[in-house]
Amino acid sequence: MLKILFLFLMASGLPVAMAMAGSSLLYILISGDLPPFAVIHRMIGGIDSFPLLAVPFFILAGNLMNNAGITNRIYNFALALVGWLKGGLGHVNVIGSVIFAGMSGTAIADAAGLGTVEIKAMKDHGYDLEFAVGVTAASATLGPIIPPSLPFVIYAMMANVSVGALFLAGILPGVLMALLMMVTVAYFAHKNGWGGDVKFSASRIGRALLELGIVIAWPLGTWALVNKMDLAAQPVVFGAIVSLFALDRIFRFQAVLPIMTPVLLIGGMTTGLFTPTEGAIAASAWALFLGLAWYRTMNVKAFIKVSLDTVETTATVMFIVAAASIFGWMLTATGVTAQIATWVLAVTKDPWLFLLMANLLMLFVGCFLEPTAAITILVPILLPIARQLGVDPVHFGLVMVLNLMIGLLHPPMGMVLFVLARVAKLSVERTTMAILPWLVPLLASLVILTYIPAISLGLPRTMGF
Repeated sequence: MLKILFLFLMASGLPVAMAMAGSSLLYILISGDLPPFAVIHRMIGGIDSFPLLAVPFFILAGNLMNNAGITNRIYNFALALVGWLKGGLGHVNVIGSVIFAGMSGTAIADAAGLGTVEIKAMKDHGYDLEFAVGVTAASATLGPIIPPSLPFVIYAMMANVSVGALFLAGILPGVLMALLMMVTVAYFAHKNGWGGDVKFSASRIGRALLELGIVIAWPLGTWALVNKMDLAAQPVVFGAIVSLFALDRIFRFQAVLPIMTPVLLIGGMTTGLFTPTEGAIAASAWALFLGLAWYRTMNVKAFIKVSLDTVETTATVMFIVAAASIFGWMLTATGVTAQIATWVLAVTKDPWLFLLMANLLMLFVGCFLEPTAAITILVPILLPIARQLGVDPVHFGLVMVLNLMIGLLHPPMGMVLFVLARVAKLSVERTTMAILPWLVPLLASLVILTYIPAISLGLPRTMGF
């Protein structure tokens, strides 16, 4: 009955959160097995979680970066690094998304932030508008894969796994996806005879590589001073940060400080300096300092607007999580999850086949539900089966998030699709057709990451998770 009530409310046009909470309440009222206040109790209990505090702060950090002019800095850095390649701005699009993913944590923020700059630039340089929209949509899926990631935080809370492990698990898959997208860009560039969009300049590339080298060398040097030379951690980190800002002031780097955001997050969490939740607070503070004090591209009025937008988005996410908490509990209490598990295990006990079935289901669900709602509904159903079949929950979380990110590119509910249609001033139909060729590298990535778990689990296991 619970499933029927949920489907009926969804079909009536109610938002998914209200459908989950409403079906649970109606089932309790009809069955009479539980008092109605159990719904409120379970919903409040579902969001009474310390890890969930990371959600508003990661949203705030992404909004601050997006509204403080950081997007243009990332674009210019990527242009200097790969703009000279054939199909240059396509490669810039992918590299820019990789960098911005380390700040926003969402595909929608990536599409709306960088998409506005990149699509216009590609159009001005003579690229087909459909190609510009397609590569922007595909690269936006990197947002929730490369840490920090809001879907990973939600999944970690639902699955009771480490947020830090999930963040580490997303790094190599994100690199793999970016490489496959750049191969696709190279194919289109060769097919259409596109050249580079900026002249090859050794000095320009050298400056970009210098910035990249600093981003890589800074955490390695700090780690060596603390662990190899046994120096006190706090003075070393403080001195390293001061030195970083001094170098930025002297050499006026384009994007060193923005790119350091994911480095500080991952470094802080893996070394135990702060928890993922505290890391989200640190990311927000870092973004706020860059926008208000260092670059001075944001004022108090803009900060208030960003804060209000963050509150609105957070409220939406938290209501979905709260509704999913009672719905997931009801699914378990009524035996629905056990019935599904029994049916699946009767069909197959082969992890390979189960992952194929799960992928098909999640791709389908992702076309109709936004990721937060889909995660909160599917985790209580699929994760117990995955555990029984020996599938690592961290690996399964990565596969789930990637499936749902691909779903964001499809009608009828693909939010990235609608955002880019608005940015590019294209119809939804033309935007959908523009995205179709880019499903090839995305689905190829999905297959590889599904059946080669070492790619996602290598770093977490190396770091002791």
